[in-house]
Amino acid sequence: MNPTNPIILVLYYSRHGATRKLAELIAQGVESVPGCDARLRTVPAVSSVAEATAPAIPPSGAPYVELADLAECAGLALGSPTRFGNMAASLKYFLDGTATDWLAGTLAGKPACVFTSTGSLHGGQESTLLSMMLPLLHHGMLVMGLPYTNPELMTTASGGSPYGATHWSGIDGDKAITEDEKRLAIALGKRLAQTAAALQGER
Repeated sequence: MNPTNPIILVLYYSRHGATRKLAELIAQGVESVPGCDARLRTVPAVSSVAEATAPAIPPSGAPYVELADLAECAGLALGSPTRFGNMAASLKYFLDGTATDWLAGTLAGKPACVFTSTGSLHGGQESTLLSMMLPLLHHGMLVMGLPYTNPELMTTASGGSPYGATHWSGIDGDKAITEDEKRLAIALGKRLAQTAAALQGER
């Protein structure tokens, strides 16, 4: 990893692994762009028990995100499973703690995209994507989706949306990521990285 390369932060929450798989594909798309590096990060689960605390290091997967990751990134991909058509509380909790970055304009002018997975095909994929866009817009980020120049948007029979990459994981999480979902997730990561690199070149 070159310290001068633009870093694209791929930040997600995943309960059973489906959203994590999408995050890894988006990171693959990011790293297909020469000179761009992906940084995978997650957030700890929110507990209903007030005294409960998460371990400092997750038992598996990406490390927990820190506010410094936001400052260091040139672009942000934000992912969450759907919770009644909205982002998961764990991701919302982290975003609610970024007021200092909002005041400082840390993320203003940086490109961003969103991604999600759902247990049912019509389980709120697009409304979840839109819910994640709202705090990014408040941060002044340049929110981007997937254009219909990606032919998979017209052929997918599962996940995939112009608002962002999605995956229909099934109620038990037993549905594998389809080829269309895979291509769209990689394309989204690539588009985000290309945009971030172009914007950095103009600054």
